[in-house]
Amino acid sequence: MLPAAEIGKAPAAPCCPESGNERKDVEEKNDINIAALFGNEQVSEDTDNGDLTSYVSAFIEKEVGNDLKSLKKLDKLIEQMTENKMQLEEQVLTISSEIPKRIQSALKNAEESKQFLNQFLEQETHLFSSINSHLLTAQPWMEDLGAMINQIEEIERHLAYLKWISQIEELSDNIQQYLMTNNVPEAASTLVSMVELDIKLQESSCAHLLAFTRATVKFWHKILKDKLTSDFEEVLAQLHWPFITPPQSQTVGLSRPAGAPEIYSNLETLFCQLLKLQTSDELLTEPKQLPEKYCLPASPSVILPIQIMLTPLQKRFRYHFRGNRQTNVISKPEWYLAQVLMWIGNHTQFLDEKIQPILDKVGPSVNARLEFSRGLMMLVLEKLAADIPCLLYDDNLFCHLVDEVLLFERELHSLYGYPSTFANCMHILSEDTCFQRWLTVERKFALQKMDSMLSSEAAWISQYKDITDVDEMKVPDCAETFMTLLLVITDRYKNLPTASRKLQFLELQKDLVDDFRIRLTQVMKEETRASLGFRYCAILNAVNYISTVLADWADNVFFLQLQQAALEVFAENNTLSKLQLGQLASMESSVFDDMINLLERLKHDMLTRQVDHVFREVKDAAKLYKKERWLSLPSQSEQAVMSLSSSACPLLLTVRDRLLQLEEQLCFSLFTVFWQVLVEKLDVYIYQEVSKSGRRSGALMAKARVTQTALFQIVLANHFNEGGAAQLQFDMTRNLFPLFSRYCKRPENYFKHVKEACIVLNLNIGSALLLKDVLQSASGQPPATEALNEVGIYKLAQQDVEILLNLRTNWPNTGK
Repeated sequence: MLPAAEIGKAPAAPCCPESGNERKDVEEKNDINIAALFGNEQVSEDTDNGDLTSYVSAFIEKEVGNDLKSLKKLDKLIEQMTENKMQLEEQVLTISSEIPKRIQSALKNAEESKQFLNQFLEQETHLFSSINSHLLTAQPWMEDLGAMINQIEEIERHLAYLKWISQIEELSDNIQQYLMTNNVPEAASTLVSMVELDIKLQESSCAHLLAFTRATVKFWHKILKDKLTSDFEEVLAQLHWPFITPPQSQTVGLSRPAGAPEIYSNLETLFCQLLKLQTSDELLTEPKQLPEKYCLPASPSVILPIQIMLTPLQKRFRYHFRGNRQTNVISKPEWYLAQVLMWIGNHTQFLDEKIQPILDKVGPSVNARLEFSRGLMMLVLEKLAADIPCLLYDDNLFCHLVDEVLLFERELHSLYGYPSTFANCMHILSEDTCFQRWLTVERKFALQKMDSMLSSEAAWISQYKDITDVDEMKVPDCAETFMTLLLVITDRYKNLPTASRKLQFLELQKDLVDDFRIRLTQVMKEETRASLGFRYCAILNAVNYISTVLADWADNVFFLQLQQAALEVFAENNTLSKLQLGQLASMESSVFDDMINLLERLKHDMLTRQVDHVFREVKDAAKLYKKERWLSLPSQSEQAVMSLSSSACPLLLTVRDRLLQLEEQLCFSLFTVFWQVLVEKLDVYIYQEVSKSGRRSGALMAKARVTQTALFQIVLANHFNEGGAAQLQFDMTRNLFPLFSRYCKRPENYFKHVKEACIVLNLNIGSALLLKDVLQSASGQPPATEALNEVGIYKLAQQDVEILLNLRTNWPNTGK
């Protein structure tokens, strides 16, 4: 490091050979001066390359160049560069003078920091030794103090323990005093306070204290419950509870017996006092629970007063429907189910009018009738859980049990408003073993029903054939019975508690639909030869009816909910593609889509077979009409009255008879599709075939092959004189088209080829010549299309119209 004095001096000009370092400093300074003259960036680059001379030459060449006049700029450039050089030298001197001062200040600060650090280290050493000495001195005190604190905490725990015991004993003494003075309401309220203490102590580890509290609560609860229960039962006895007979024949209870106000007042008082024991009763009494396999929903215990009111009915139920009593018959579940429904009905009015107001005064949102029904329902569930394993493999008994249970559930929900969210019989039927057996039996009896309905003599006859307004669908009895069967199955499983069980039943329904479709297909194949016969049409009506009903069901809220549940199941199992899941989620598809598609395919095949059959008959009937000599028929002016061609009569009679027959046998929607498809085929057939009956022209045939389309091949080789064209138009517009006028307002719109061909063939000579010239001069241009539209041609192509014009023979002789 150089001394500060030397750093502050400006370097002197060299007067003797420099050392390596001095020479380097001088070169760096020269570079600075040159940078001031010519620019820093370019100079540094060029000096690095050792080509300073060439750079200076280039600079002078750039500023001065070959123009001698620019030498005048030299003085100005020299002055500017001199000023830049002086400024740079001043900056270098300023920086050289400031750096030593900063270094000296930094060194001074570092020394001071070092001194402070040493002082802190000395203080830390001193403090560390002092603390260690103090800790050693205070250790005995700390041990003594810790022992005293432990003793204090132990004493505090003992005091708290004694306080809890004191509170419990105090409450116990109060209850005893209240009972001695017959103040039962206060005793019950005090017991509630004791129960609250018991609940607070649940998290305590003081097992003996917990046992003492619980034993005390149990002791007083039993005394109070027994006393209140006895008094409550006495009041109920005065009201002749329970009501075994229907409300209409009850002489007491709902009537006003002697001393009724006092009885009802005692009833309300005792009911409210028993309600105060509800918490302690739930704390001490383990509720009866069925095995977990039944998956019953969690629910609170029935309130204590209702439990007491249920006691005589529970005794009666167990007496009659358990053991070896004659009323306990496993094949007669309707006996105990009907008995429970009757008890609920007998007591509903009393519960709503006398008990519910008491509950409303007390405050808790409890429905007396539902609590009563819940208590009786547990008896039914216990009975079902005991009986089902005994008849699980007897199909008839099991099916009878399911039928009675479903009927019981329907009445319970509809008549008495029992919520489906509460424990009910469907939870017992949803147990895995029982449910699988239910599915098996349901499938078995459904298949048997299908066999019987298809083998019935009236299977293919509509029940409403004589009632026109009702028989629009012309549904055969077997199809209507089958859909009724599916509807009944839906009603049977729609109240199942879980969506997974409902989906299993839905799969059963879809299997049954597919099985029925296969059976219909088999019967249809037997009737294929008589595709216009009554049975074949009945099968077609059945397929159409089932498809229509399934499509309606797909929009039903119940099946939409099942579709959402199925979507969740499929998403979890990855059983469908993302596209299919998206279609289900967006409601573009439904749970019945697969079945509907198969039925629609079968319907289409059957309709196509019928149309083809009728069309073949029509073609056979049209053979004579095809051979008509259109070229030699008399003109309209030569005939007094236009009449139908005799050769067209078989054709028209066949069409009329088949339309009337199928209109009678097919439902409206199917018949509409039938005649529209038939008309389309007839239109093309007449257009093609009737015009081919004459002599064929090779040139026209070739032209027709060029202009053939996907729908039909136009091979128009016939010639029509004026009479032939008029006769064809008369046969079509006055005889064929009107056959379909009872099915639509403008039947000619369905015969577009024939209608427009008749228009072209019957144009007057002038219009025909003009149209022909326009088509030849404006081929494929808008004027040609406009000309065709003006005469009523929209369907036929321009080439087709030209061919039809060439078929006319009544052209004037132009010498061409």
